[in-house]
Amino acid sequence: MENNNSEPCFNHLLVDFFHRTFMHYALWFSEARHQLGDEKAYNLIEKVWKQSFSLQLNRLSKTLGFDIENNIPAYFNNLDAGKQEEILSSIAVNWLANDGIWFQAIEFEYGMNEAKRCNDSCWAQFSPFEAKAIKNMLNLSENPGLEGLKKALNFRLYAYINEQEIVEEKNESFIFRMKKCRVQEARKRKGLDDYPCKSGGLVEYTTFAENIDKQIKTSCIGCPPDPHPESWYCAWKFEIDLFED
Repeated sequence: MENNNSEPCFNHLLVDFFHRTFMHYALWFSEARHQLGDEKAYNLIEKVWKQSFSLQLNRLSKTLGFDIENNIPAYFNNLDAGKQEEILSSIAVNWLANDGIWFQAIEFEYGMNEAKRCNDSCWAQFSPFEAKAIKNMLNLSENPGLEGLKKALNFRLYAYINEQEIVEEKNESFIFRMKKCRVQEARKRKGLDDYPCKSGGLVEYTTFAENIDKQIKTSCIGCPPDPHPESWYCAWKFEIDLFED
């Protein structure tokens, strides 16, 4: 509720302060990429995030009076594994919802072509970021090969939303399939055709794999609008030349 002077109340300021902080952080990274290049920007964000998160969390813990354990509020460490998994899934679903809200905002205002163009460009930036974040979190080597990619795929945000599988594993390749996709299944329930996500998927999976190991090559087996069986929505082949110098 606003006061008589029509100034924003605490609730509005609290939410807006968080929003501005997130945006300022993202814009710093965007400008670092623009001015310094990808490699330097990614090296910087790894250092900046650790320092910034720790600083912000400690300050909030003193202000709000909560304890910190293992670099997160102690409350989360005391939850059982099932509840922790539920929280991670909920955050991942919120991430996907945010993605959809942006897409539809552009689609309704400027049309599907503009929305898809922005979507694909966004994935070209987010997918490498997610790959590098996971790579650092898992302490993977510079070129961890296909085994490193398999591990990394299990920690994507999508892995906590959709149902995926790895099949036809060989020393030099494997196939990754999305068996259940939250977006596509929601469209299916509404009687809509599959969302044609192949253009975005080509960017997403190729750049993700390359940023886990630059030697990994990605090819699409099938992705909407391609026809696909009932057992999966999209499928991708990842391979590496074991004899490459």
